[in-house]
Amino acid sequence: MTERTKENLNLTPRLQAIADRVPEGARFADIGTDHGHLPLWLLREGKLQTAIACDLREGPLDHARENAKFHGLSDRVSFRLAAGLDAVNADECDTISIAGMGGETITGILEDATWTMQGAHTLLLQPMTMLPQLRQWLWAHGYMISEEIVCQEGKRFYVILTAQGRGESKELPLAACYVSDALLKAYGAQEYLQALKERETYALHGMQAGAKTLPDELSEQREILKHIETALEAITCHS
Repeated sequence: MTERTKENLNLTPRLQAIADRVPEGARFADIGTDHGHLPLWLLREGKLQTAIACDLREGPLDHARENAKFHGLSDRVSFRLAAGLDAVNADECDTISIAGMGGETITGILEDATWTMQGAHTLLLQPMTMLPQLRQWLWAHGYMISEEIVCQEGKRFYVILTAQGRGESKELPLAACYVSDALLKAYGAQEYLQALKERETYALHGMQAGAKTLPDELSEQREILKHIETALEAITCHS
């Protein structure tokens, strides 16, 4: 390991936003840990009681082990080669981070770990894609979204959801899941929604120009834009 590796333990804005939401004394499980920067940083800062680092790829997990050894934290992390939460028991953790993967993958992980629905665990979820689909699934399965954080790296926006199980399940159309009450309270939501509006407007224009676009698809895309525009108006009125 080199001095550069030590410096690389510093977190990106996206990972820092997740770290800031981890409570003091947490029993933490990081799913898709990659090189282990998030749990290692939290341990170094004294925030964790225990840490589990999971990844389904052997290479990154080996790198995480090397990082832990370099920083003198090897005896404080349990490294597990597994998909999702397959190698984690409900009583081993109270806070779970699932970040850096698609929303559909995150829903699959939670669906395979039904104990996360019981309300005993805080879930910190950061989807790279399919955020509306993730919100839709969470609400339909009784998870509550208590907070959303918007952060930006370069030109790209990321949204981190804090969720817990044992809420009231509600079925919502996908278009309504492009926004949430928690998102509207987030710092930076206006800029995020403006960028989202531009993206979805571009998508609508492409659909309108396409010869094979079905009327129902156009209708849904217009509904998506309607929800985004309504949310922007609400934020503007309260700013």
